[in-house]
Amino acid sequence: MTRFVVVPQWQGSPSPRAMRLIDGADAIAGDLPRSRVSRVDVPAEAGEALGSGIRRLSTLTRVRDAIGDALAADDETAIVVGGDCAVAIPAIAHAATRHPSLAVVWFDAHGDLHTPATSPSGALAGMALRAVSAPNPFVDAQLVPAGRVVLAGARTFDDDEAAHVFSEEPRHVAASELDDPATLADAVVATGADAVYIHVDLDVLDPATVTGVLDPVPFGVTPAELVAAIGAVRDRMPLVGASIAGFAPSSPDVAVDDLGTILRIVGALA
Repeated sequence: MTRFVVVPQWQGSPSPRAMRLIDGADAIAGDLPRSRVSRVDVPAEAGEALGSGIRRLSTLTRVRDAIGDALAADDETAIVVGGDCAVAIPAIAHAATRHPSLAVVWFDAHGDLHTPATSPSGALAGMALRAVSAPNPFVDAQLVPAGRVVLAGARTFDDDEAAHVFSEEPRHVAASELDDPATLADAVVATGADAVYIHVDLDVLDPATVTGVLDPVPFGVTPAELVAAIGAVRDRMPLVGASIAGFAPSSPDVAVDDLGTILRIVGALA
């Protein structure tokens, strides 16, 4: 059975409204089976960069270690519920330790491919996918080679990110290509991996279908396309871990409006 690890982390986000991510994680958790949910307590303080180029690193590393401990406490497949996208990094590290030929599928409107040297914000969430395949001060070793990473649905890149993603590693499946779920599944199989981790930032969805995200980007995928793409990947390769992040409702009413869509995605992952 699937278990859920709820991590209301906001310190990795670049948004001035980042603390809404706490409410988002709690809203999702409220609709999950209580007996299957554990929670990682996130420190209230922002934390310090410690000369790393990553804002709030001191707090982020504490949460990283707590996520690792929570995942190691049980052998069941887990879905990490954030919070910002950086919660996926220790979850991928956990999965990669157990599955050395792991592939990562990263659904996101943004590339998340910065380094501390290129990031305009210093926010770890904007470096999260790059940190999976290249060491940085938050991760001291490569977790998954770039050739086994598939970015899906991204449609806005800074110049430094674009230079990286269009070098063919990681592979990018555009939002417009996700109308055929087999396209993503084929890209994952082509990595040669034997297991897959799936991360979903909810801003991969079109803003017309979900409103509680911090940085909506037009021309995203529909919930039906996202669920179908996840299903197609799972039909071809075992899912050994997942995360969902980026829910930041502006009010309880907005949270209620979006939760039906979010729970469909959680169901596809679980």
